Amino acid sequence: MASRAANKRLTREYKTISENPPPYVVAHPSESNILEWHYIITGPEKTPYYNGQYWGTLIFPPDYPFAPPAIRMHTPSGRFQSSTRLCLSISDFHPKSFNPAWEVSTILIGLLSFMTSEEMTTGSVAATEAERKWTTARTRWWNSTGGGSSTRLLPGMPVPKGNGAIKAGDGGAKFRGPDARPECTGVLAAGGSVWAAAERERGYDWSRGPWGTGGEGGGPELDCEE
Repeated sequence: MASRAANKRLTREYKTISENPPPYVVAHPSESNILEWHYIITGPEKTPYYNGQYWGTLIFPPDYPFAPPAIRMHTPSGRFQSSTRLCLSISDFHPKSFNPAWEVSTILIGLLSFMTSEEMTTGSVAATEAERKWTTARTRWWNSTGGGSSTRLLPGMPVPKGNGAIKAGDGGAKFRGPDARPECTGVLAAGGSVWAAAERERGYDWSRGPWGTGGEGGGPELDCEE
């Protein structure tokens, strides 16, 4: 259960990110659990992920913002192992490196920055550009079908129950809403929310920020052993 401080903070952050979403990023909490957030990253231009839509979850601890969330990307990307916790300075692998001033938008911009780099960490995979482009072309299909099975459970997840349940195929369902329209193919062809459209035309320097696993431009090297 979220602490009062976490509930207040995440409620405020939801309002902020809904009204002014970062470039290429959409996120909202589960209807039944404010500590469970779902996001969609739309791949930027000039990357192998261009126009792909990558669904994932942030699972916040009850004492957020004094501890970071577990970060997972469920949609196969050719960059990360599906549904695997990622070791980043902004993730729960390294609570001591987390800054309480960082918000959901900071975390997701950092994840996008890391995704479009070639830096490796626990949870990342090596793949060719061609392999990643092939995966990109299948992201919307996977999000809406779970790779052909909408009932396949994600690793480590309980049997789905209620609105907050997570299962493969939820990448589409989690982003359907009262304002969803079939013609809005720019946000989840399987049925996306219009407000969720990332502002693709806004420039952003992903090379700057407090994220990554450390080393060049990212602070000290991090030990990603659990």
